[in-house]
Amino acid sequence: MKMDYSKFNQAFDMNELKSQIDEAKKNGGKKGDVPVNQHYDVRIDKLELTESKKGDPMVSVWFTILDGEFTKFKLFMNQPVNKGMGIHIMNEFLRSLKSGVEVEFEDYQQYGKMLENIFDIVNEKFEYSLFYGKKGEYNTFKIKEVYEVE
Repeated sequence: MKMDYSKFNQAFDMNELKSQIDEAKKNGGKKGDVPVNQHYDVRIDKLELTESKKGDPMVSVWFTILDGEFTKFKLFMNQPVNKGMGIHIMNEFLRSLKSGVEVEFEDYQQYGKMLENIFDIVNEKFEYSLFYGKKGEYNTFKIKEVYEVE
């Protein structure tokens, strides 16, 4: 059975992919690790309720570093939200984004829609000073400043 690969062409921006390939060539294809315990200016490229490998609800946040040595590098925050403490940590983070959306958890349907609403507000409208740290074996993410993009 022959697969129709054209669906991938529709799902992705080919010009953006080619640009990313060229950028990777310039950088020698090296990824490298972004150092922890540093401040980075970032934008949020993704904010959604998703599922962990174990099948648990998890909030996924993708950041892109905007300047410095690690410009265009990505940071990934994946916070399980299947226990009270995880939801509390995520809620505090979401409030720090200053979207104006009231952050609360009623159920996962409401929470997922709230995350979509927050993303719609902050996407391409806000940038952040993010402290990317480490506590034990876990990476930490703390918004220090919020900048409105003009």
